[in-house]
Amino acid sequence: MKGEIKEELIDSFKQGTTLTKLIYINLGVFLAVNLATALLSLFNIDALWVDKLMLPAHVNTLLHQPWSIITYMFLHVDFVHILFNVLMLYWFGKLFLQQCTQHDLVGVYILGGIAGGATYIVAYNLFPRFENQVMFAQLLGASAAVMAITIATAVLEPNQTVRLFLFGDVKIKWIALVSVVISILQIKAENAGGELSHVGGAVAGYVFASKYKKGVNITSWINNIIHRTVNLLKGAGRTPKMKVNYTKESDQEYNYRKKQEDEEINRILDKIKSSGYESLNDDEKGKLFGKKR
Repeated sequence: MKGEIKEELIDSFKQGTTLTKLIYINLGVFLAVNLATALLSLFNIDALWVDKLMLPAHVNTLLHQPWSIITYMFLHVDFVHILFNVLMLYWFGKLFLQQCTQHDLVGVYILGGIAGGATYIVAYNLFPRFENQVMFAQLLGASAAVMAITIATAVLEPNQTVRLFLFGDVKIKWIALVSVVISILQIKAENAGGELSHVGGAVAGYVFASKYKKGVNITSWINNIIHRTVNLLKGAGRTPKMKVNYTKESDQEYNYRKKQEDEEINRILDKIKSSGYESLNDDEKGKLFGKKR
């Protein structure tokens, strides 16, 4: 039973769209982290390693865990947090894919996460409000990445409508606008850094969509890095194949070679006729049978 469920999940992930994979990764990390911390708590062990996946506001700390600029955007520890992000990612991700490719979806997700993380770090090191918090502040969650996808979708197709409970059909541009306004207004609240990261993600989504409409894809470099990394990982451990260089013959060279081969075969056949097969040396036999093959 467990094996069947595992196989179904693996097949669903492999065969799913990029949107499906992003959702699975977020859910998988959420479950793995929470299960691990729950088990460790039984032995009174603090899961300090989780902090290494969060994005620190302090620059010196970030230099010791640079990977966190990526890992933080897939990390959730609160159920309501991941539920909201996954639902928004699903709804707007589907709408986004009506306008752009699956590679673009990953690109905007990561671009939004990086922009949101950068905004968070700059804000904590720039504004006096955070000077007593910068040493210990940490960011986690896909909110900035999802915000980028939300805003990009709204810019690309602003008048597309979705049905919202109690509100009926609503144009996605109004949903995107309200989301940004709420984040800005919430800067004065306790989670000011998180809200600022949402704004950073929104700006990234807007810039992507504006450039995309003009035929410029600012996420190409992200997908190039992903493509090269995947190829590198696939190639690791494999035995390198022999490299063969092929030199193309000109028509003149080909005709000359064929003429020489035919003349040699005719000479060997004349020798057999006059002296018998036994008179051939090994080289001549090889040429004769090679020609027959």
